Amino acid sequence: MSTFDDFRLIKPLRNAIKDLDFVKPTPIQEESFSVILSGKDMVGIAQTGTGKTLGYMLPILDELKFSKQLNPRVLVIVPTRELVIQVVDNIASFTRYMNVRTLGVYGGVNLNKQVQSILLGSDIVVATPGRLYDLALSNALNLKGIKKLVIDEVDVMLDLGFRRQLTNIMELLPDKRQNIMFSATMTEHVDVLIDDFFITPKKISIALSGTPLDNISQTCFQVRNFYTKVNLLKHLLADGVEYKKVIVFVSNKRNADRLFEAIEKVFNDEVCVIHSNKTQNYRIRSIEDFDSGKNRILVSTDVMARGLDLDRISHVINFDTPDYPENYMHRIGRSGRAEHKGKSILFYTKKELEWKDSIETLMDYKIPQIPFPTEVELSNELTPEERPKEEELVNHNRNTKHKAPGLAFHEKKEKNSKTNQGGSYKRTQKKKYKKAQTRGDKTYHKKQKRG
Repeated sequence: MSTFDDFRLIKPLRNAIKDLDFVKPTPIQEESFSVILSGKDMVGIAQTGTGKTLGYMLPILDELKFSKQLNPRVLVIVPTRELVIQVVDNIASFTRYMNVRTLGVYGGVNLNKQVQSILLGSDIVVATPGRLYDLALSNALNLKGIKKLVIDEVDVMLDLGFRRQLTNIMELLPDKRQNIMFSATMTEHVDVLIDDFFITPKKISIALSGTPLDNISQTCFQVRNFYTKVNLLKHLLADGVEYKKVIVFVSNKRNADRLFEAIEKVFNDEVCVIHSNKTQNYRIRSIEDFDSGKNRILVSTDVMARGLDLDRISHVINFDTPDYPENYMHRIGRSGRAEHKGKSILFYTKKELEWKDSIETLMDYKIPQIPFPTEVELSNELTPEERPKEEELVNHNRNTKHKAPGLAFHEKKEKNSKTNQGGSYKRTQKKKYKKAQTRGDKTYHKKQKRG
């Protein structure tokens, strides 16, 4: 296998790589370097945890010359705010000995502050699609100088509904540019995006779409319900020596808060939670505390499953089985990064069995099942979503044709049988003249009396 010395990098990059103790490139880094350096469009298929960020930034930085222009020349689009922060930090470590201005822009923070930072000038912009499009549309960010476009984790961006923003952003960019795309899975939607905007791209596939990393061991438990899963999780996490640093993935924000509340009573300051309803500062602090080792357990939705490079994850526990098998791949990819060993555990119920089967079909691998521990209590408590739905009360007489009352209907009371007689005046006049009188008739009778 080659080393980074074989890339013949410029000296500032060589020194930065040496400081980071990187010796041998990963397969995706080795394969993509010459392609990106050639200027061709490229599509890279590689799992998370294989060093994609360095894979595309190394050749870009190697030929990025110093410039005083204010508008960016390199645009990197990623799906989440956390990924923007991470990529910006990575680029900062790569460019330690270079004069490169990198700016990260994402939603959830003050727009005017980001506009002010843009006015100072940048060489590389790392952005989420929504905030990037807002800035470009308002002319706060000029994209006409972009020479290289990188779209990382493109499959998750399409899953999150960013297709329209991506398409609009592409149309704002200059036609003459290099397109670089990285994805862990290849879907029909990704293919459509490539066909629309890429020019005969070079495709590099390090592993088949959906192939798990060899250094991640996988096991699964069949579990009765949510709160039995909670009991099993508590049982496993009680072993702090084995479960040193654990991400617990759940399907939605409601389950994340519900699970956090259930296990916080046992593990106290060892556990933290992150999902999209948490504030940006809270999310960043949770990631930092977990990454530094201050917290041992992180409960998260899939917002964390893509791209975040967290150090030395011992276990990934899929508390809920994802309904999209690709999401399982990204989840377990948090463990076993940079050739370290990792472990993945999947909890599944009868309802989730078909999703587990889809995951195994995608991987072409049967996940070994472990017998449920006899010492773990089986809970009968159900969440609102697990409870059987009661039959709704239906008014069968509503919106139906009127039917004549049968024997079951009683006669109206006397007070309810009265009809409108037209007021007291009409009733007295009718009594006097034997019929209702109009205003004209009343005038005629008065003239008769005078005559």
